[in-house]
Amino acid sequence: MFLALREIRRAKTRFALLVAAVALLVFLILTQQALQNGLITSFVGAIKRQSAAVLVFAVDGQRTLQGSVITPALQKAIESAPGVAEAGRIGQGTFTVVVGDAAKSNAALIGYEKSQLGGPDRLSAGRMPAAAGEAVGSAGDFSLGDRVRVVGPGKAVELRVVGLTDNAQIQVSPTLFVAWPDYVAATRAFNPDAKTVPPSVIGVRPVPGVSAGALTTQINKTSGDADALTRDQAAEKAPGVAAVRNSFNLIFLLFALVVPLVTGLFFLIITLQKARALTLLRAIGAPAGVLVRSLLVQALIIIGGGIAIGTLLFFPLSQAKVGKLSLSFDPAAVLFWAALLLTLGLLSALVAARRVLAIDPVQATTGGGAR
Repeated sequence: MFLALREIRRAKTRFALLVAAVALLVFLILTQQALQNGLITSFVGAIKRQSAAVLVFAVDGQRTLQGSVITPALQKAIESAPGVAEAGRIGQGTFTVVVGDAAKSNAALIGYEKSQLGGPDRLSAGRMPAAAGEAVGSAGDFSLGDRVRVVGPGKAVELRVVGLTDNAQIQVSPTLFVAWPDYVAATRAFNPDAKTVPPSVIGVRPVPGVSAGALTTQINKTSGDADALTRDQAAEKAPGVAAVRNSFNLIFLLFALVVPLVTGLFFLIITLQKARALTLLRAIGAPAGVLVRSLLVQALIIIGGGIAIGTLLFFPLSQAKVGKLSLSFDPAAVLFWAALLLTLGLLSALVAARRVLAIDPVQATTGGGAR
């Protein structure tokens, strides 16, 4: 420890630059992680936040709410499947809306027949709708008391936001949860000729003792036109989610490789530069273990300091919005990357430590260095 700290004090600028480099990498990694989470949440957050344990799509809908249409015959088959305790219609569409006195914009409406099967699972503010014309909006897009008017060729529909829920967008659009009659009215405002409004999916609750996963298997066996998924599966298997994850995972892999390469190369260069001093220390009796521990302590200080500084830089950014994307501070992601980068950095420092172990004390008398 004494050797490690003394060398850091003698070369403050060199070590400070490496700490800054690691901090910048950590900041970039956490920012990319937040962007990935924000992007996926803006696509399918409402699916995760709705309350039905199982969602049943039509096979032709390609696991998208707006693309799926449940026929009366399919709905009846779903409701009669073994293990179904309760089922309710859920619809989703994108409509032109006017919020207060603002200009026209687009918003997604999710209509639910039963609040426990398609309504928001929890609220961050306000209350659940209790009367016609009331809605729960995605936090960040709406405020309590907002008046939202769904406009179109038909009769406009007036909605009032009485509750808010976090991370509940769908299709990167402001999202409103409304009761089924209000959803039907909004659909007819958009298409006055619509005589019937079919549900997009059916939300299902399993009977006690049957898991959500087991129920999806039963429903899919009941009808070849049904595509039943648990709530998490419906969010993860939505079109585009896998592509987004794969793209960001490639970026994360490159970042994860840079940290050990930078730290390993740095300590390898340092070891080569002070090879004569290390040889002399070995010659006067300094154990190789002491020198290796000193090197690893330096790596721990540098990587740990970089992680701490990078995390502190990221925290203010995590409270902001990038366009329509809301970023967030994910402690689990921070801990995961901190542990991974610290492990990779220390392993890379062991490459330099190997040169310390290879020093022959006899070479001190001949002016040699490490092999």
